Formats: sequence, structure tokens, C-alpha cells
Amino acid sequence: QVQLVESGGGLVQPGGSLRLSCTASGIGFSINDVEWHRQAPGYQRELVAEIGHDGRTSYLDSVKGRFSVLRPRGQNTIYLQMNNLKPEDTAVYYCTIPYHGVWGPGTQVTVSS
Repeated sequence: QVQLVESGGGLVQPGGSLRLSCTASGIGFSINDVEWHRQAPGYQRELVAEIGHDGRTSYLDSVKGRFSVLRPRGQNTIYLQMNNLKPEDTAVYYCTIPYHGVWGPGTQVTVSS
């Protein structure tokens, strides 16, 4: 059974950093495209970042230069490094493997002073 679990969310002040983790069981990240999405209250879920099986990455314009997707070798975990966080980054963050239609339960990120 394929499962994804996110962790690393929390409360951070504007300008701070967080590193989210997405850990997989039952499937290997290295051969799959993986996406990070987020959903804020009252808004639709949006694609924030993705990393292809070939290592290519792409980002939502509003997070370019601040967020990075990392996939260390030998780990079945994908990270979303988020720097210079802004209040508008507040949302529940999810990871997903689109090919398999699998989503994690999400982790809450709150950026507030």
C-alpha cells in the first residue's frame, strides 16, 4: 500500500524558515514525479513546487527564489525548504505522486507575528 506522510509544519514568524518532509512507504520517490501543493482557507488548492524523476524542478512564481524541493540520494523522503516565509504562505501543505493519485494528509504552516 502506497502512503505519503508530511511533517515539519508549524508556526513561524515572517521571514523565518521551515523544512517540510514528505516520506513515502510502498513506493520509491526516485522513479516518480512528486509535487507539493498547498491550500489556504477559502482558496483552491494550488501547485507550489514539483520535482521530476529526472531531478528537474519547477515552482509557483510567488515562491521562486524562496522555496526549494530537495530529494537526497538514498532517502525515500522529499523536502520542501521554505525560506523568507510570508503570511500569505499560510496553508496546509500536501505532497502527492500524481501518477499514482496518492496524497498525504497534509501539514499546517502558519506564518504570523
